[in-house]
Amino acid sequence: MATVLDGIGVAAVVLGLAVAAVRAVRFWGSSSDPYRQFRQDIGRGILLGLEFLVAADIIRTVAVRPTLDGVLVLGLIVLIRTFLSMALQVELEGRWPWQSRDAAPAQQVPRD
Repeated sequence: MATVLDGIGVAAVVLGLAVAAVRAVRFWGSSSDPYRQFRQDIGRGILLGLEFLVAADIIRTVAVRPTLDGVLVLGLIVLIRTFLSMALQVELEGRWPWQSRDAAPAQQVPRD
């Protein structure tokens, strides 16, 4: 099961990259900031993939005979991936996960 989840996680990242590339080519010039949209699309794919990879690590550690070393390694992996997920969410949404949407900084709108 863990191997299947690993595969799904990798597929989510690759598919997210492909979808981001297609959307970037398709909407190039029509979006106000195509580079930012491209980065956000890639970030969403990475976040989804990370969730599956963390689940696979948890299953792998619990399904096999749990040892203190295995649990410590799992804790470190989950900590690193959680940090990456939070950093990506801040990059995508401009706010911390625990902040309300109203607390996000307003984006500057250029005036003519």
